[in-house]
Amino acid sequence: MKPLYVTRSFLPPLGEYVSYLEKVWKSGVITNDGPIVKEFEKKFAEYSDSKHALAVANGTLALQIAIRALKMKGEIITTPFSFVATSSSIIWEGCKPVFADINPDTLNINPEEIRKKISKNTAGILAVHVYGNPCDVDEINSIAKKYKIGVVYDACHAMGIEYKGKPLFKYGDISVTSLHATKIINTGEGGMLFTENRHTARQIELLRNFGYKNYKIYALGINAKMSELNAALGLASIKYVNKIYNYRKNIFNYYRKLLSGNTAIRYQKFTGKQNYSYYPVIFESEKIKNAVVKSLNARNIFPREYFSPSLEYLYDKKIKCRIANDISKRILCLPLSAYIKKNEIELITSIVNKGCR
Repeated sequence: MKPLYVTRSFLPPLGEYVSYLEKVWKSGVITNDGPIVKEFEKKFAEYSDSKHALAVANGTLALQIAIRALKMKGEIITTPFSFVATSSSIIWEGCKPVFADINPDTLNINPEEIRKKISKNTAGILAVHVYGNPCDVDEINSIAKKYKIGVVYDACHAMGIEYKGKPLFKYGDISVTSLHATKIINTGEGGMLFTENRHTARQIELLRNFGYKNYKIYALGINAKMSELNAALGLASIKYVNKIYNYRKNIFNYYRKLLSGNTAIRYQKFTGKQNYSYYPVIFESEKIKNAVVKSLNARNIFPREYFSPSLEYLYDKKIKCRIANDISKRILCLPLSAYIKKNEIELITSIVNKGCR
């Protein structure tokens, strides 16, 4: 069989994408905050009920710009259970990541652990909605208010998720999402920042464009603009978001059905609605997980050990976040996309179940 990877990028009908490209050719504008980018931002703001949605070239730059826009300097408390960009963006901005351990059920950063890490040098909190599972935003907001520090949410997995009836992108001083090829809706490469604060939005606009406006330099910025070609792909795709959700939901539930008798695995505890971005499985042991991965690879199936290793280990070999370190050794995201077929799920789950006996 052809290789089956952890995901496959959703692509809209080619003709629909081409129709947007024709507008680009007609305008002659390829970049620099063109009309297609503006239309995409407007659609995304409407979809997420956000006052300000600002497109950038990728999700990592979105994190870096968020840190700089909030003028965070010093230590930023974050989770070790995330993709490396969460911590590397902190370091690129001249700050220090301070890792707080996670809740073993939700896999999100534990507010009680955040409190333990607060110091006079704490500049902010960068929390992750892991696999789209909402953080304890109420507790995190309470901590931030008490210590007068900013909050950035890495919401790269959280498209379409709500918390207490409100889109998750609306929480925090800034929320960011990724529009990378692996995400539910993608622009090939891309990202988006969300804020309810007008001044913060203006800062983001400056920072993504060299700090440059009206032929003057107002800030130390970077080139993080999204191109018209990338935004066109997003515009052609976003109308399919509900169809994608429904397909993924059916596949997710089929996985659950076929793995329901497997007592050697457990799942993340969700606090509300899911968007079915991933299918993470926590194995009873690292040994079982490794054996399952080997068996899947032998059949040309490539899941992802996502997230592994614990980010703390990359910067400090003395492991303090023991829960994150343990989970990172036993977690595996099984293939899930808008294209995967039921017979492929049947093959994957048969291999997983056999490997857990």
